[in-house]
Amino acid sequence: MSVLELFILAVGLSMDAFAVSICKGLAAAKKVSIKEMCIAGVWFGGFQALMPFLGWILGSRFKYYIENFDHWIAFLLLVAIGANMLREAFSDECEKVDNSFALKTMFVMAVATSIDALAVGITFGLLLDSWKEIILASLFICSITFCFSAAGVKIGSVFGNKYEKKAEIAGGIILILIGIKILLNHLGIL
Repeated sequence: MSVLELFILAVGLSMDAFAVSICKGLAAAKKVSIKEMCIAGVWFGGFQALMPFLGWILGSRFKYYIENFDHWIAFLLLVAIGANMLREAFSDECEKVDNSFALKTMFVMAVATSIDALAVGITFGLLLDSWKEIILASLFICSITFCFSAAGVKIGSVFGNKYEKKAEIAGGIILILIGIKILLNHLGIL
């Protein structure tokens, strides 16, 4: 996986956290502080790093049993995650997000927004061969998500929910395209 592909994947994964961060900023009754921006960044970025790593451990354990069709699994997982993000973006349901940055609130939100990253980590288990690769990929995803989440809190407090749906749509499309690319590469079309 190239650095550009990893960057695009990291941006796609961070879009859920970005959308929730925008809502956090929107829910804030006051001007948000740098501390609150960093809290969101650390929680969301941390879980976006942890989940792919855990998924990689799971995926790499089963790699040899499924290597004949692993490209289909990677494709289906990424397309399913991307399609779910698109479905949520076009849904009329509005997620309730409060303005609390408390431990319990942030933990639940960080886990909820990083489940997709766990599934991507399983895909990493089929694509990445070494500990070094997954650690670097996880740290890269963490950094991107930290930046997007911290910025999302600020954007939400300044601009409102104007960008929330667009972020989810972009994330969904990115994940679907990466899944298609993995499949086409394996089939020798790209």
